[in-house]
Amino acid sequence: MAHERDVDALTGIATTGHEWDGIRELNTPLPRWWLWLFYLTIVWSVGYWIVYPSWPLVSSYTVGWFNWHSREAIITDMEALKAQRGPLVERLAQASLQDIVADESLSQFARAQGRPVFLENCAPCHGSGGGGAKGYPNLLDDEWLWGGRLEDIALTISNGIRTAQSMPAFGRDGILRRPDIEAVTDYVRSLAGLAPDPAANLEQGKKVYAETCVACHGDDGRGKREIGAPNLTDAIWLYGSDRAAIIDGLWNGRGGMMPAWAGRLDGSTIKALTIYVHTLGGGVR
Repeated sequence: MAHERDVDALTGIATTGHEWDGIRELNTPLPRWWLWLFYLTIVWSVGYWIVYPSWPLVSSYTVGWFNWHSREAIITDMEALKAQRGPLVERLAQASLQDIVADESLSQFARAQGRPVFLENCAPCHGSGGGGAKGYPNLLDDEWLWGGRLEDIALTISNGIRTAQSMPAFGRDGILRRPDIEAVTDYVRSLAGLAPDPAANLEQGKKVYAETCVACHGDDGRGKREIGAPNLTDAIWLYGSDRAAIIDGLWNGRGGMMPAWAGRLDGSTIKALTIYVHTLGGGVR
């Protein structure tokens, strides 16, 4: 005997037989337009299997009726782009950095080439706009630890920055006592026009600075670009200018590192990246 369907009296649609708290679930059929669209996607997928590479074999795959491969298409497009850019790339490779800047068309090409290289390799540390972050230099201003001239930037990109030039851990390694670190912290903050701690011993801090910090940061605290020592008299602080951040840096040391890109990027690409970084806003002539 056939099972009698339970039909909802209000809508005239059969139910699924499920009921919760007196509410019955309707077995509403799918819209026909949706069903036809679904059937069409099935037909489309079968056609796709036939005309494009899709099915794996033991040691290869089906090539498809069109014999079209996305990888080959990309290679073809890249070769065409390389041929189109060839003359400019050759000029870029032969020209000096100063000649590139002087040639407007070559300079524009270098910036266009350098931007994607920057986004791919440099943005994770310096930010997509070059604004940097805590511990990572801002490339938009004119304060450069290792110099902001074209030659300086190219040298830094090519050879990288090594931790050999890092600041010692004065506290952790027992070079300075805690009171001396706190005193020199207040003195350094005063060099930048920042308000020292009310109980600061600036004379003691000045003495510690003269004995410990002058060799790198100079008598006036303006730093030395030839060794990557930062200027302590401005408002630009790589790790923060608050008292706790400076004490932490003196106690545990500081040491950033940038990889050498000479073995990863070719010469013309490094030139293009140099020009792009130089024109971000803080390049020094």
